[in-house]
Amino acid sequence: MIVYEYPFNERIRTLLRLEDLYEKFVFFLHQESPHQHHIALATIFEMLEVAGRADLKSDLLQELERQKQILLAYQSNPNVEPEMLNAILAEVDQASSALAAAQGKTGQNIRDNEWLMSIRGRTIIPGGACEFDLPAYYAWQQHPFERRFQDISNWFAPLIPLFDAIAIVMRLLRESGHAVKINAEGGSYQQMLQGKVYQMLRLSLDMELGAIPEISANKYMLWVRFTQQDGDEKPRSFEGEVPFELALCGF
Repeated sequence: MIVYEYPFNERIRTLLRLEDLYEKFVFFLHQESPHQHHIALATIFEMLEVAGRADLKSDLLQELERQKQILLAYQSNPNVEPEMLNAILAEVDQASSALAAAQGKTGQNIRDNEWLMSIRGRTIIPGGACEFDLPAYYAWQQHPFERRFQDISNWFAPLIPLFDAIAIVMRLLRESGHAVKINAEGGSYQQMLQGKVYQMLRLSLDMELGAIPEISANKYMLWVRFTQQDGDEKPRSFEGEVPFELALCGF
């Protein structure tokens, strides 16, 4: 099964982009080549661009507090496992406290580092981080893996509370959706949402079908059109029936 996620608003779109960048960063950070560590560092610079919104931190803190109050209401429910609920509440509290304690603007430690900012300025230019452009950076790339790994980890460390908070908020959002099995006749599906507010949808289907969903939605209607693509050809409409699972997620 392959899962497609579609955000219904700009806030969730930003969080999904940051999630994607974080997964890329972690992968390349643990690779040994200096070229792969260059990508890890460049990915941090991309994170700063996406996370540059001044209200992202406050939005996350408000959402964590809201989720905490919702979870606390379940304490009196006999059908809820107390240990599991307390574990989730502890995670929310820990993430919220760490994020609130983070000082300054997101990634300010990197912005204050002139050397890193010189690298960031050159990476915007195609091929701009060559050894003759940035000899000091080239010399740093020759250090052993352990030294480069530790340096990048230290530069990224102040961002960890932000990404821990994002991970919890997105996990709770995904768990709020209940998957429903649907068959799209003629490669298309529509559903009226009747004004109910959702944050994101998750669509799962068998990748062997070769169907690719193109999704559009607002608070009134959801529309999914399936396409297929062979090789370098332009995508075309999927003519057959497409069985898939749909989960609408909302806080």
